[in-house]
Amino acid sequence: MTTTAVQYGIGPIGRRIVQVAAARGIDFVGAIDIDPEKVGQDLAAVANLDTETGVTVTDDPDTALAEEPDVVFHSTLSDVTAITPQIEAAVAAGADVISTTEELSYPWYHQPDAAAELDEIARENGQTVLGTGINPGFAMDTLPAVLTTPCQDLDRVQITRVQNASQRRKPLQEKVGAGLAEEVWEEEIAPEAGHVGLPESIAMLAAALDWDLESIEETIDPVVAETRTESEYFTAEPGEVAGIHQIGTGYVDGEPAIELDLSMFLGAENPRDEIEISGTPDLHVTVDGGFHGDVTTPAVVVNAAPRVKGGRPGLATMIDLATPRFAERP
Repeated sequence: MTTTAVQYGIGPIGRRIVQVAAARGIDFVGAIDIDPEKVGQDLAAVANLDTETGVTVTDDPDTALAEEPDVVFHSTLSDVTAITPQIEAAVAAGADVISTTEELSYPWYHQPDAAAELDEIARENGQTVLGTGINPGFAMDTLPAVLTTPCQDLDRVQITRVQNASQRRKPLQEKVGAGLAEEVWEEEIAPEAGHVGLPESIAMLAAALDWDLESIEETIDPVVAETRTESEYFTAEPGEVAGIHQIGTGYVDGEPAIELDLSMFLGAENPRDEIEISGTPDLHVTVDGGFHGDVTTPAVVVNAAPRVKGGRPGLATMIDLATPRFAERP
């Protein structure tokens, strides 16, 4: 039986989710977005599909959800408290939900009240809600957890993720402050510049390893261009900000047990995802080129659909579901 879906949010990531899902045979029966330039258009035009879908984008969630989809692919905001009403409406309509909201990947750390509320309403309606993506959701939490499987004992996990922001979407480049003077970055961008999700990845990984996490510390600094660096959207002259370097550290028994080191800046060399596991045995795994977030996030979302469909009702994380993998027929 064909899986039916509603796309909630059709920004850069939402469009790619539609493209990946449609290519796998998922039947879209609704689409929601608040952008007046998208409302009223066929989903195919907004998502750059080759053929029309017969689905008109609406800004009224009730209209789209009345189609009773099997799953809602959700991609709107990063704040779990802001998207809680959207998720509640979807599960009340009888749909499972897979969301790219970063805080939803493991909301019990920062937003325990919202997590409890979402878990309760999902259980009441018999649906599963999952927050995922490439990061958080896979590269810095699920994949490292899986890689510890052959270890007899485990001391520390260190993960390095380097992304060449020049190859990423415009909103991400704006978010990291590409092309700004350093003083402007410090005053206007620094409070919001960081990647949302590092604490969630640390907390999820600690939970997966059954470690008692004591605290999480984060630092974020601008990466300043040494030479002129440009992308399709921005240029960083020498001395201007090219992006960010962010580190999150989780402490167990007073020691740094989980360290996530993330760099996203224009022109970053040797992009990669690198996982170092200290234990017996030690493991060192590198993904050359790294996971391109704009390409791999939609894939993770769509590939999670069968696991969510077969999951227990409630708010789930990637470590709660069956082993994630490619799904030919989501």
